[in-house]
Amino acid sequence: MNYSIFKALKWVVFWFILAFLFNIGVWIYLGSEKALEFMGGYLIELSLSIDNLFVFILIFTTFKINNKARHKVLHYGIIGAIVLRFLFIFFGLKLVSTFEFILYILGGILIINGIFMLREEEEKDINQNPLMRLFLKIIPIDHTYTGDKFITKINKKTHITPLLLILCLIEFSDILFAIDSVPAIFSISTNLFIIYVSNIFAIASLRQLYFVLEYFRERFKYVKYGVGLILVFTGIKLVVLMFNFHISTIFSICFIFSVIILSIIISYFITDNKKL
Repeated sequence: MNYSIFKALKWVVFWFILAFLFNIGVWIYLGSEKALEFMGGYLIELSLSIDNLFVFILIFTTFKINNKARHKVLHYGIIGAIVLRFLFIFFGLKLVSTFEFILYILGGILIINGIFMLREEEEKDINQNPLMRLFLKIIPIDHTYTGDKFITKINKKTHITPLLLILCLIEFSDILFAIDSVPAIFSISTNLFIIYVSNIFAIASLRQLYFVLEYFRERFKYVKYGVGLILVFTGIKLVVLMFNFHISTIFSICFIFSVIILSIIISYFITDNKKL
């Protein structure tokens, strides 16, 4: 394990510990119920973030973005995610509080998305995405640029660089990710503070977690199936509310944590390459 990965891993552990300490504070000041909701929301967001990071890896690999540029894109991408996530959560809660039946619809969507994730076997080619091909035709892009700027000029004509395209893709993928993650956390809590703060703690570690996950990519390649199972579970948790059946937060935390750990263990033993 090289030094940079070890450093990133230390920062990931730091954010884990900070989230745990914050949860203790929630327990002291807001009570055990809110503390359990925070931990459940944090684990859901963190586990679903892993799948989103696999998408980031695919995007960066496809466009051959160097490490320095990746740091820059991830930095701005995370800032954008913090803002977008608040809007999703705030308006989502307003919508759910007004039309409760939307929770059941969101639960059905989560189940369907989770099943699709469980059935998906191969990574998709970003360049084959119809939206991507349309975008590349409309917007002038300087494909020869290899620096870390978002905009450049060719013959006094403004072109966007591949880096800005990557940032747009990252933000777009986060919006798609929020469509799953925000309804999923509604299965744990509908408290704005708990939902948003647990999101922030999960997002805060993504930059370092990306480089750790990229390094151990082959070792974690089956984790996405665990994420799919978590999506199905959270969807079911929302749908059964229709029948006045409530799955406890403690059970949810244990289930999500167990799935994450088991999917990592399975990935380790199934992976052929044992060298790190």
